[in-house]
Amino acid sequence: MAKKNAKKSKNPPATIARNKRANFDYKFEEKYEAGLSLMGWEVKAIRVGKVNLSESYVFLRDGEAYLFGCTITPLNTASTHVVCDPMRDRKLLLNRRELDKLQGLVDRQGYSIVPISMYWRKGAWVKIEIGLGKGKKEHDKRDDTKEREWKIEKSRTMKKAVQQ
Repeated sequence: MAKKNAKKSKNPPATIARNKRANFDYKFEEKYEAGLSLMGWEVKAIRVGKVNLSESYVFLRDGEAYLFGCTITPLNTASTHVVCDPMRDRKLLLNRRELDKLQGLVDRQGYSIVPISMYWRKGAWVKIEIGLGKGKKEHDKRDDTKEREWKIEKSRTMKKAVQQ
């Protein structure tokens, strides 16, 4: 019985890194899951957790998507014989249909493509969740902050009412 419960807890994907500013700065309308084309030293560094997704974005060039600005800090022991570039552009693996749709929305309607999180899928595959969205205005950010604070206050009030 205990093994079944432990096995169920491993099913959710293990998050490597999150871009916390993305949800604050952008309103996402669609989200996509994309694979990453990585080198060996990058995978080893990702396993240790040396990834930073903040200030990164996705751009489309020649019909392909690339992740720009993602920093993967190389390990000293794993990359002694390889010249490592921690800020290199990494190719995203998406279907042609998805790439064409993204290209059209970015060109015609001014959407931005931003990485939201990086995680492990099926144990060995690094996937990245990208969001298609538009930047929020300052008043939208204030409304979100007020709504988040109200939810916290409401849960505190309800918790006090239940305890009494």
